[in-house]
Amino acid sequence: MRVCVFCGSRTGERTVHADAAGALGALLASRGLGLVYGGGNIGLMGLIADAALAGGGDVTGVIPQHLLDREVAHTGLTALHVVDTMHARKALMAQLSDIFIAAPGGFGTLDELCEILTWAQLGLHRKPCGLLNVSGYFDPLLAMFDHAVQEGFLSPQHRGLIISDHDATRLLDRLSARVATGEDSLHEA
Repeated sequence: MRVCVFCGSRTGERTVHADAAGALGALLASRGLGLVYGGGNIGLMGLIADAALAGGGDVTGVIPQHLLDREVAHTGLTALHVVDTMHARKALMAQLSDIFIAAPGGFGTLDELCEILTWAQLGLHRKPCGLLNVSGYFDPLLAMFDHAVQEGFLSPQHRGLIISDHDATRLLDRLSARVATGEDSLHEA
């Protein structure tokens, strides 16, 4: 089983984010779960990949050629797929993964998360999606999702597509349980 992690190409201002990324990478490796991510060697992306690799984990990166040309690719991965576009990157990451987790990041992370949630909402996949809500980083986004429900733009059922937890172990347990039962919030097992 493989877990796709969307996360920042920066480490952020607080060390808690870097610590959480390293802990998630180590956790994935300790459970024998492969990591699929954006293929970079910088920011939280690089930290999670390094931690997973240090733990003996399988790490697959997917990077567009234009980022590879900027020399931000991680060269020590189990596998590195080079694609033409950001769209192709997201599609291949989705194809290779069984679970999706977003850790703190910026526009790119939010883009990847929202697209994968939209695909789930449309029934294009039934893979569980989670937020590693380190120090409440995603609280404003979760509030926005709740606001969208209140305003009638998002159904409560679709709001249930995303699981959030500040504890990586508990989040991974909850997401893995959805895989094991074949359950998602839109369909019965």
